[in-house]
Amino acid sequence: MLKRITLESELIKLEPITMAHLSDFCKAGNFAEVWRYMQSNPCEHIEITRTWISYMIDEMDTGSQIAFVIINKQSNKIVGSTRLFRVNEVDRALEIGHTFISPEFQRSHVNSHAKYLLLEYVFETLDFTRVEICTHENNLQSRRAIARIGGQFEGILRKNRCAEDGSYRNTALFSIINNEWPQVKANLLKTGQCKEVFSYVSN
Repeated sequence: MLKRITLESELIKLEPITMAHLSDFCKAGNFAEVWRYMQSNPCEHIEITRTWISYMIDEMDTGSQIAFVIINKQSNKIVGSTRLFRVNEVDRALEIGHTFISPEFQRSHVNSHAKYLLLEYVFETLDFTRVEICTHENNLQSRRAIARIGGQFEGILRKNRCAEDGSYRNTALFSIINNEWPQVKANLLKTGQCKEVFSYVSN
């Protein structure tokens, strides 16, 4: 069971989403290019976003996931979202996903810092064995970003995600396992993607 927790680096904060984030969350995600590989833009209208956030809160109440807003600490503005979910307690595995980042902050420090904080928490605090990160087969930008932070490509899962209209997508599956985390962590710090990261955890 996952519990609400706040994770911070020097540059960003991952904060569990609440309805108080509604307006800024909607603004951060209301860009058509962010949802190119989705059927609809869940941040296009405030009421659609409200329903989405309500679902996330309900899921967090059950302990099945933690949905975060990503806050840029320099401006104190929401610049995206990410999530820990699909928890397999028996095999000590989970997925990082449902990630979006506002176009202005794509290819910046935001994604690498967010992934660093989540991976550090999952492997070093929760003591999990495996993290999966998935994306649409055709989302090459996302696939490159996952590989850049150390995700190992495992293959294409054919027709494994069903959309609202009944169509299916093929999913590119990446993973990081606990044996690899020390090297992944060192590489993130060495390459400067997460240089000078000091992480903080609070309940």
